[in-house]
Order: sequence, then C-alpha cells, then structure tokens
Amino acid sequence: MVHAFIMVKTAAGRSEDVIESVRELNHVSEGHVVAGEFDIIVEADADEVYEVLHAASSDISGIDGVADTKTYMALD
Repeated sequence: MVHAFIMVKTAAGRSEDVIESVRELNHVSEGHVVAGEFDIIVEADADEVYEVLHAASSDISGIDGVADTKTYMALD
C-alpha cells in the first residue's frame, strides 16, 4: 500500500470549490483546506505508486482552479 500527501495550490478564492471535487476522486482518503504555502492537503492511498502519481498529475491537476501540486510519498 502506498500512502501520500498531495499539496495543492489553488487560484484565489477557489479552495472550497476544489476541495469538494478532490474529495470525490478515487484514491483520496482525506482532504483539508489549510493556511500556509499550500491551500489544500490531500491524503491519498493506492496499491501502486503510479496510481498516486496519476491522481496528483492528472486527476487533481485537471480540476479547474488548481494552480500547482506537490506530491510527497510517506516512507513509514
């Protein structure tokens, strides 16, 4: 099992719209709007690394209002 954290930057004022869409995606276990450098932190779980990377690079990045993502794989 692969567990990852995906940090998401959104366009101004779009965090609430984006988080609703993100929470509906496959492999997303949790999503939170946060204050700081990023606007949303997503937790993702999948059987393969490829599935997590696809969720970040295609599924989340493809949502209208998403400006950038960074993916961090958990090592524990």
